[in-house]
Amino acid sequence: MTRNMMAATAALALLASGQAAAFQTPADTATKVKPMKDGTTAEERSNTARLNAEQAERAKADNTVYAQEVSAAQQQVAHDQQVFSEETAAYEAEKARVAAMSAEERMKWEADAAACKAGDKTRCALPTPPPPR
Repeated sequence: MTRNMMAATAALALLASGQAAAFQTPADTATKVKPMKDGTTAEERSNTARLNAEQAERAKADNTVYAQEVSAAQQQVAHDQQVFSEETAAYEAEKARVAAMSAEERMKWEADAAACKAGDKTRCALPTPPPPR
């Protein structure tokens, strides 16, 4: 039994070493790269710097797009407020016109009613005709 366990362990160790060798690059096997004080290699630092620069460019592009979207939204809000102000002014002007017309018609009616009561029958309202049968 012990012999079988030893054989299985040896076989697994051989398989694992083959897989580990497959992950090594020629640079890893040819020369050992000396790590810096913080444990990183020059290649790792170079890759990190490249990735950071790529990310910074993407962030800059995203920020530019966002700034354009904010500007467009602010312009739309300003336009909408201008349209609202113009429509409100037109509504208020129409409301004032109708109120003035109504007041004028009421004043005329009150004058006609007072004249009719005073005896001027030409200014009296005509009687309403009876509804047709």
